[in-house]
Amino acid sequence: MVVTRRAFIGTLTGGLLAAPLAAEGQTAGKVWRIGFLGVADPARFASGLEAVRLGLRDHGYVEGRNITIEFRWAEGRYDRLAELAAELVRLNVDVIITHGTPGTFALKGATSQSPPSAWIS
Repeated sequence: MVVTRRAFIGTLTGGLLAAPLAAEGQTAGKVWRIGFLGVADPARFASGLEAVRLGLRDHGYVEGRNITIEFRWAEGRYDRLAELAAELVRLNVDVIITHGTPGTFALKGATSQSPPSAWIS
C-alpha cells in the first residue's frame, strides 16, 4: 500500500505544480525555477522527491531541461525553516513546494504572496 500511496502523492503533487505553470503558458526556452523547502533531510525524503520528479515529468517538466529545483533542507531543525524560506523567496523562484506543516508556516511568514499562485504545500 505504501507504493500506491507514494505514486498517488507524486502524481497529485506533479499535477498541482504543473497547473500554475501551464496556466501561464510555456514560453519557448523558459526554464522554470522551483523552490523546495524540506523539513527533513534529502535521504529521508528520497522516495517523495522521486515521486515529485515523476509527476513533473508526466507533465513535460524535466529537471535540467525546462525546470531547475532549488532545494533547501532544514534536516529536522525547525529553527532553520524561517531562514531557508526567506532565502527561497529572495531567489524569486516561480513556485515553492513545502514539505510539511512547519515548512508551510515558515513560508507564510517569509512572504505576503498568496498561496494559490505562489506556493504549494
